[in-house]
Amino acid sequence: MVDRAARDFARVGVIGLGTMGAGIVEVVARTGLDVVAVEVDHAGTARGREALEHSTARAVERGKLTPDEAAAVHARVRYATSLDAVAGCGLVVEAVPEHLELKKDIFAALDRLVGPETVLATNTSSLSVTEIAVATANPRRVVGLHFFNPAPVLSFVEVIRTVVTDEGVVSDVVELARQLGKQPVVVGDKAGFIANALLFGYLNHAVSMYETRYASREDVDAAMRLGCGLPMGPLALMDLIGLDTAYEILDTMYRQGRDRLHAPSPLIKQMVSAGLRGRKTGRGFYTYAEPGSSAVVPDALTPSASVWGAGRCGR
Repeated sequence: MVDRAARDFARVGVIGLGTMGAGIVEVVARTGLDVVAVEVDHAGTARGREALEHSTARAVERGKLTPDEAAAVHARVRYATSLDAVAGCGLVVEAVPEHLELKKDIFAALDRLVGPETVLATNTSSLSVTEIAVATANPRRVVGLHFFNPAPVLSFVEVIRTVVTDEGVVSDVVELARQLGKQPVVVGDKAGFIANALLFGYLNHAVSMYETRYASREDVDAAMRLGCGLPMGPLALMDLIGLDTAYEILDTMYRQGRDRLHAPSPLIKQMVSAGLRGRKTGRGFYTYAEPGSSAVVPDALTPSASVWGAGRCGR
């Protein structure tokens, strides 16, 4: 039996340059592959370019990249505002917001633009890859490729196969993920896949604890950091993910599986409606120095020094 030739992924398209899309662009370009980065308008491409410049500059400061390597990363990226630009890519990764109809429209358009051997991948974190795939004429070439935020840092990647995904597509995408320096796992098309199905039930429960005043935000987060050894507490993690994103993921998983664990806490929707979406807006469960900052600043809910003093220690 003659081995099947692997697909050529020398040029990769990325649709959507938000936090995840920009991170995926960086991951691919740092591996030495050419990237076509697409957004809906020039303002979107400018934000994507700025995010890449900021991330590579930090990598240079930390000694992870040399200035020449950073310049080479930028040289490999071409920005565009039309889907037509990805016509010559061997792989196209969609990373737009979690709205099923939007993703289906994009995949239907891509299906008409790219060649028959091009693999179409969605970075969805909770939507059905099968439902996205059937918007195309050839769902066998559609796969889920779920990176985690921040994509340049976290090594775990979920490769999601549907009941009709071609096995050659799965194996080629797994091999590419390894080439990108990631650790891929192959999973079936079930709401939340592995990581989010476990993670977001936990995050939702943490919000409920805080919402019912069972514990303060600081105590909820300290319990998991200091008691369980996690690098970040659940409410701080919600701020990092973005409360709007978290709500969409929870709502999608609940609608698909009807597991009460994933029924979004009412507080999440209320905060999103009020514009308190986490770090991206400068306020979420905590208050930050400015939108996009990781620096927490005191606010009306911050415990006073006396609260955190000897009395809190039981002395």
